[in-house]
Amino acid sequence: MTPDFDVPHGETAEQARHTHAELRGRCPVAHTDALGGFWALTRHADIARVAADHTRFSTTVQNVVPKVAFTGRRPPLHLDPPEQTPYRAALNPLLSAERVAALEPMVRELVRDALAPLVAQGGGDLCGDFSARFPVRVFGRWMNLDARLEAQLLSAGPAFIRAVQAFDGEAMKRTSLVLYDMARALIAQRKARPLPVDQDPVSALLATRVAGAALPDEMVVGTVRQVLVVGIVAPMVMVGSMAQHLARDPVLHRRLRGDRACLPAAVEEFLRLYTPYRGFARTPLADVVLGGRSIAAGEPIALTYASANRDAAVFAEPDTFRLDRDNIGEHLAFGRGPHFCVGAHLARLELRVALDELLQACAGLEITGEVLYCPYPEIGPYQLPVRLLS
Repeated sequence: MTPDFDVPHGETAEQARHTHAELRGRCPVAHTDALGGFWALTRHADIARVAADHTRFSTTVQNVVPKVAFTGRRPPLHLDPPEQTPYRAALNPLLSAERVAALEPMVRELVRDALAPLVAQGGGDLCGDFSARFPVRVFGRWMNLDARLEAQLLSAGPAFIRAVQAFDGEAMKRTSLVLYDMARALIAQRKARPLPVDQDPVSALLATRVAGAALPDEMVVGTVRQVLVVGIVAPMVMVGSMAQHLARDPVLHRRLRGDRACLPAAVEEFLRLYTPYRGFARTPLADVVLGGRSIAAGEPIALTYASANRDAAVFAEPDTFRLDRDNIGEHLAFGRGPHFCVGAHLARLELRVALDELLQACAGLEITGEVLYCPYPEIGPYQLPVRLLS
């Protein structure tokens, strides 16, 4: 089969978005030999349909492109319902809108702490020095990590992410195993000294029963391992994308800085415009035809959420930032169906607070050096050198 597109090494976010737009018009269900070979869906309707249909399109075989899970199954992302259900049920109450709203003072404190060094020196790498750091500490607090484990996560989490970005299989395995060791250590702590299940995700998982039986030990380990890093990359990339946009649009920076009531709507539009994922994957359980293309059972399909959210069939002026969209709820930044992001409320809170604190810290932003971009499965910057303007 002749490839429909390529994934060039060192591809920028702008190049990736150009490829998405071109494919939406020419070949909305496209195949590439890159990254081991996969199909990419680029239109909103196809992606929403597949994401919602776990009976025909499974996440258990390969959940992202490229395939990076070499060290075990990690619920709930790696499971389909009903196997997935008890893991989500344990975590959902701890990430409800009400529970997350109560975390705002803690999140704001950690965001300010992470931003303070950049403010003091007038700039720095907004991603590496700021948005890659505060989500780790937020998750550490939410998971009730002790100081030793939190410090370990501050190094181990980014190390795993760097290995994924470099598509270094050996480094991915090595750094993932460190995170598994952390998960086992945390579970041992909670078994010895349980915390209230409405306040601690690990204790909630350990207390869950299915037909009277506890969840399998290794699946609990996999869940904790997944949770340790699942909330690190997307906030890092999203804050970088928001800051990059504001550096290019000082008028919007001034508007949002002067009207904090606009921030929730701004976050939703930033999520639509700069969706950080293009490589969440599903695998068809039987041969299927999508967009006139025949896809064999077992062939990985990438759900390019970043492309779906710039589909002109759904969003007017899709490449333009607009605060007045009446259908913003149609965006797929958090997915759709049974794998809709369980941490969506926390992600929105982190992004709103980070945007708010960044806007209040400076009158403008200036990009001062080379911007480096994430490869699959993410899309967006992971290095963004900026100057904070007064």
